[in-house]
Amino acid sequence: MADVLKPLIEQRADPHIYRHSDGYYYFTASVPQYDRIELRRADSIAGLAGAQTVDVWHKPETGPYSDLVWAPELHFNQGAWYVYFAAAPSREIKHKLFQHRMYAIRNTNANPLEGEWEFMGQVDTGIDTFCLDATTFEHDGVLYYLWAQKDVAIEGNSNLYIAPMATPWQLAGPPVMLSKPEFDWEIRSFWVNEGPSVLKRNGKIFISYSASATDENYAMGLLWAADSADLLDPAAWTKSPEPVFATCYEHGIYGPGHNSFTTAGDGDGDGVLLVYHARTYTEIVGDPLWNPDRHTFVKPLRWDAQGMPVFGRSSTL
Repeated sequence: MADVLKPLIEQRADPHIYRHSDGYYYFTASVPQYDRIELRRADSIAGLAGAQTVDVWHKPETGPYSDLVWAPELHFNQGAWYVYFAAAPSREIKHKLFQHRMYAIRNTNANPLEGEWEFMGQVDTGIDTFCLDATTFEHDGVLYYLWAQKDVAIEGNSNLYIAPMATPWQLAGPPVMLSKPEFDWEIRSFWVNEGPSVLKRNGKIFISYSASATDENYAMGLLWAADSADLLDPAAWTKSPEPVFATCYEHGIYGPGHNSFTTAGDGDGDGVLLVYHARTYTEIVGDPLWNPDRHTFVKPLRWDAQGMPVFGRSSTL
């Protein structure tokens, strides 16, 4: 077996790296305790590993968002910083699921590691079910919200939905489902589509996402649409029937997923980096959710002759 690849940051799952116009890279992720939102920044990707961490929000002791703070993402929308995250009232399982809902906090300071964070409340999708993993992106002047949520009429934990936004914390229209777990590689141990991330390149809008259980079965899929299409029309989107990134036994990378995209900052604007979490062993004791060893990795994203992203080595699941 080849040497295990080295993580950028250990024990940080659901990693999100954002390169802002100030030249800094900003990092956030789920912490193993699931009790807070942590930010760090550096002037390089490598610098994030040793950068000071700042806890910008802690869960309250009680209430609807007082436990299991999952998958924060930092975005700069309409002149302010926002962190979108999911949290639950407890660790109780109801109808085979946790009870997460999605929330947003805002900071108007130029540096989000400073200043005051304001709790903006729940991002209400109009569907009162388990939901998580929100991201945002702008296209043709419209801010979109993209996330994972349970539909009680559809088998599985979560599907992928999109909606336009009226403000950076309120939707302007009903959810539109883009994808649900259906292929064999999406339904291993759990039926899951989650962790969407958006990349715009080569006349297309790409949505990567993750599927199956969070052990070595975890893998990434891909949706894409023409950038001239109606993004709220499910028929505009094509879904890959095969995973685009999965466990690689040769390199000792297990269950890669919940990714984000950033740029290499090399000046040409096309140096896209894939940011993802993965494990470096498969012998997990108990529920993988409580195992802290999902680490943040970063690698270059490549492109084929048709302008499609090439995520790299993956083994057949």
